[in-house]
Amino acid sequence: MTAVSFVETPAPFDHYVYEALNKFAYHIRSLGSRMQPEQPFAPYLARRLWPADGTSIAGWRGRSLGLLRLNYAVVRDVVEGRLALHSASLVYTTILSLVPLFALAISVLKGFGVHYRFEPLLMSALAPLGAQGTEVADRLMQFVDKMEVGVLGAVGLALLFYTAISMVQKVETAFNDIWHIRETRPLARKFTDYLSVLLIGPVLLFSAIALATSVIASEPVRQLGEYGPTATLLEIGGRLLPVLLVAGTLTFLYKFLPYTPVNIRSAAVGGIVAGLIWLLAGWGFAMFVSSASSYTAIYSAFAALILFLLWVNVTWLILLIGGSIAFYHQHPEYMPLGPGPAILSNRCRERLALAAIQQIGAAQYAGEPPLTTSKLRRRLRVPEEALQRMLTALREANLVTTTADAPPRWVGIRPFEATEVKVLLDIVRRAGEQHGLDLSRINAAAPVAAAEARISAAIDGALDGWRLKDLVAQAQPASDEPGTRTTAPADAPRAERTVHLR
Repeated sequence: MTAVSFVETPAPFDHYVYEALNKFAYHIRSLGSRMQPEQPFAPYLARRLWPADGTSIAGWRGRSLGLLRLNYAVVRDVVEGRLALHSASLVYTTILSLVPLFALAISVLKGFGVHYRFEPLLMSALAPLGAQGTEVADRLMQFVDKMEVGVLGAVGLALLFYTAISMVQKVETAFNDIWHIRETRPLARKFTDYLSVLLIGPVLLFSAIALATSVIASEPVRQLGEYGPTATLLEIGGRLLPVLLVAGTLTFLYKFLPYTPVNIRSAAVGGIVAGLIWLLAGWGFAMFVSSASSYTAIYSAFAALILFLLWVNVTWLILLIGGSIAFYHQHPEYMPLGPGPAILSNRCRERLALAAIQQIGAAQYAGEPPLTTSKLRRRLRVPEEALQRMLTALREANLVTTTADAPPRWVGIRPFEATEVKVLLDIVRRAGEQHGLDLSRINAAAPVAAAEARISAAIDGALDGWRLKDLVAQAQPASDEPGTRTTAPADAPRAERTVHLR
């Protein structure tokens, strides 16, 4: 079955229809990939980066391999068009939201007396466009100056806020897709969180700019600049200041916009790399504009608009690349999988269930705090969405449950000493059956039923006497480090073998 992908609609007022259709396409794509896994991007390179034996490499070679894997995953997302699709949609939303967004930001900044710094910052952001950038910035500021909130009325003011908020909403949707988040932020959280980004974000940014400017212009720094070594350091610091401001802003977005907990370290890595890429892209785009005189000759007055749209598209693409870097830095288990849903084969589902129960039981018997989903994911090295589906199936079968902690922790319900391993495998085999399409609905001849009976009898015989406690009785201490493995030798007694994902 061919994978289905829904093309984003650009209109900002049909966001909920867009999300519903995107979810529908996600489920269709999941069905298509269950039995026919897609060929990986650059198959030869993928096999070299992720060997079939799962060998772990430590030291600088392991870190170099991790960097190569990260580059492979990001390049794959760009080449396959996933990030370009979101950036193209954000360009259209930017056209509709730019003037209301600027008007809202300037209104907030006026209250702090720093609104005069907005136009120079806009000019520096559009500097790669050259003379066209100055023209675009002047036109945008003219539109903002002509916008009078008192004339808009209640409906116009509401539409102004909605247009500005839709911009943040679209960015969050793109980030959630990168982070494989299928849930959406509640409506109340959207209102408070989006307004926080729109109102507090500009204040923090311009406060940082004002602080840096005042420090550079202070008398002690000026005196230090008169000495040779310190003058060189101050010059280097002045050149790095724009990078730090851009990286800090992007780190803020990567940390707070995705609807999932994001490590500050991963957000900072994505922000720093994206900031450097953006500055290099600005330098390259400026060279392109200076040599593209044919655009002005062909498009005349529209050349500035076309170049502006190209630069906005490049900017959004770089921002999404940074988000992808932050995601893969925090979740390296997704690197070989790509943007599609994480679908496990039957034997991988069985191993995942056995490994998850083993880890939950080991923590219980050792008197340790129950494990969270995130900690289980790190120990088992599987995508969190696949692990969450398995844990949900085990919870619905009353085998495990969650505590009231935040985040919730997993504990067993049934006594492991009395629960057979066969019960666990039966739960896994039945998980995912839909109403109206269960086993009894599939017409099967007598030989098929006989084969199923023999398979069931063979499983019963092989697991006779095995309890869930046997999975954890002789288990070795687990580790959260991604490169460690604790698998018993192949000839170990069956009650002493520890099951771990490769």
